[in-house]
Amino acid sequence: MSRRPDRAPLVVVGDALLDVDLVGTASRLTPDAPVPVVEDVETRERPGGAALAAVIAAAATSREVVLVAPVDSDDGAARLRALLDGRVRLLGIPATGGTAVKQRVRVGDHSVVRLDSGAPVAELGSLPDEAAAAIRDAAAVLVADYGRGTTSAPDVRAALAAARGPVVWDPHPRGADPVSNARLVTPNGAEAARVATDVPADGSGLAAVGARAEALIRRWGVGAVAVTLGARGALLSYGEGAPMVVPAVPVAGGDPCGAGDSFAAAAALALADGAVTGEAVTAAVAAASAFVGRGGASAWDTDVRPEPAVEGATTVDALLARVRAAGATVVATGGCFDLLHPGHVATLRAARGLGDCLIVCINSDDSVRRLKGPSRPLVTATDRARVLEALEFVDAVVVFDEDTPAEVLDRLRPDVWAKGGDYAGADLPEAAVLRTWGGQAVVLPYLDGHSTTALVERSRV
Repeated sequence: MSRRPDRAPLVVVGDALLDVDLVGTASRLTPDAPVPVVEDVETRERPGGAALAAVIAAAATSREVVLVAPVDSDDGAARLRALLDGRVRLLGIPATGGTAVKQRVRVGDHSVVRLDSGAPVAELGSLPDEAAAAIRDAAAVLVADYGRGTTSAPDVRAALAAARGPVVWDPHPRGADPVSNARLVTPNGAEAARVATDVPADGSGLAAVGARAEALIRRWGVGAVAVTLGARGALLSYGEGAPMVVPAVPVAGGDPCGAGDSFAAAAALALADGAVTGEAVTAAVAAASAFVGRGGASAWDTDVRPEPAVEGATTVDALLARVRAAGATVVATGGCFDLLHPGHVATLRAARGLGDCLIVCINSDDSVRRLKGPSRPLVTATDRARVLEALEFVDAVVVFDEDTPAEVLDRLRPDVWAKGGDYAGADLPEAAVLRTWGGQAVVLPYLDGHSTTALVERSRV
């Protein structure tokens, strides 16, 4: 990935960890205790803590990403440096106490036990001048606090207080309070409840979460708090007025490990690019959902930027990977879908019933104009996609620019291509493409008397 030296970097400040997954299989218990025997173990190492946030950010931007974190001189630090090499620029703070290593023993997607090593709190030396200057001049600063003392160090806090760019602070229960110039603080629901103990609000309802967010803003004196709520999205509060709630895109399966780092990194990158806080939180919710869908922290080294040729490619690729890994059936359908009407809804619902996921391929605005004339489309591709994605039986939408969906079908390779209309008995134009990988083209009954053209004509009367 090429970096843009003419743009100020994103700087990540916090506690860098080394995460190790020991992944194996288990089919029996030990004879001396009711615990599983894990065999055929594969070791997978990845950056953790602030280092994970940094590599997630680096995979999503052409900006340089700089990590300012305590680094010891032990074997764990050497392994962590090797993982970061070529991805982020590390400006280490001298430290002792050993690199924090978190080892998870996993069977498939389930953790059996976690083994932690390294001192709970690192002993830090002084912040190097180069690191202080990087924080001061950054396009944005992301603080990824994992409770090992970095955010409590006086010279680190002084540098953060002097930062010229927006500061996003991802807090930790054992960490320090955010600096008051933080633009956005991103606790999860449990963290917000643990810190805002003076709020007489019970439960996890939006009223309780909003009250805690307001209390945290008063306590910390920061610009805004976005409480992340997992699959429910995030609640953004500025301390007064109605909060903004950003729902998450539903994700089937996936590993939520690292989702908070993905959220905070995406918010910081959006602010670095000039977004307002609400826009940054909206982008962060979408990024965290996509991150979980791709496999979470285990997919840390994946370049998350979508392919420019096909809109929606990253989300669809993750969906296809999950469905095919389960041995399930992928169904696709397509059309302009300019004005969604009951005929469309009936066809889409029927198509979804043919398999385990439905991808809708829609013509771009230019493609619709070529097919329907200069007065169409009535609704832009972006808005058409949003309406379709809101239907419970639509799993993903892809926009294509060609006159036919042949190219996008060749990329998606669905098991079934479904069309509604009067094609019964005729060979669908896309059937030949489907046959090249063993897919099947089918025709679905069409709800008579409904069409976009008819709707447009009636509106002119």
